[in-house]
Amino acid sequence: MFLSIVIPAFNEEHNIENTLKMVFDVTMPDFVETMEVIIVDDCSSDATWSILMKLQETFPQVKTLHLERNSGKGAAVKAGLKIASGDVFMVQDADSELSPADIPSLLQAMHRLNVQFVNGSRYLPGIVRPISSYKRYLANRLFTFFTSLLINVKFTDMACGYKVIHRELYRKLNIRENRFGFEAELIIKAMRVKRNNVAEVPVNYFPRNNGEGKKLKNSDGFKILWTVMKYGLFRVN
Repeated sequence: MFLSIVIPAFNEEHNIENTLKMVFDVTMPDFVETMEVIIVDDCSSDATWSILMKLQETFPQVKTLHLERNSGKGAAVKAGLKIASGDVFMVQDADSELSPADIPSLLQAMHRLNVQFVNGSRYLPGIVRPISSYKRYLANRLFTFFTSLLINVKFTDMACGYKVIHRELYRKLNIRENRFGFEAELIIKAMRVKRNNVAEVPVNYFPRNNGEGKKLKNSDGFKILWTVMKYGLFRVN
């Protein structure tokens, strides 16, 4: 397996170095023969880009990409995937909410079950996690319920940032969303191609609040719900 990890980053000057170090500290499964990391700076207004330039001296194998204007998480991920060389793609958020220590279990599920899509879940049992916002939890469960109902595949966490997808499957999708609706569109379109082609794996979660740099706003919830309806109910291609 050639694994390409894409890290979208926007104003993550306090987290990007630590996240990158944690990624390279992970012992990957034996079947991961090659790995690359692509960090896409979504036109940050802080020191994220300058930090990335310095980090390349320590991690020369890391590819960096700078977007000229802030375009959203989905746009950053898509930009990174355009230059990715791997046969398996993975999205890793730049903050510290999701732990790279869970990457091996996501890859093991793909390899063992021979599926082309693996979704991380912050709500599956088996892992002790800090308590997070109840309103965000309820909103995510609502979106996840509608997504599961519309595509007839049971998910527990549609909005989790951990997504692993095989290149072969991704190239069949026409991903349009540039912001946080990216995750919903990816899941819905991937399951249209082949419904029994997914695994869900419990992951650790260390939630941030808005004061700590949380990017997702309450208004984004309505946009995500519309994305679910657009691609799930109205079946926009």
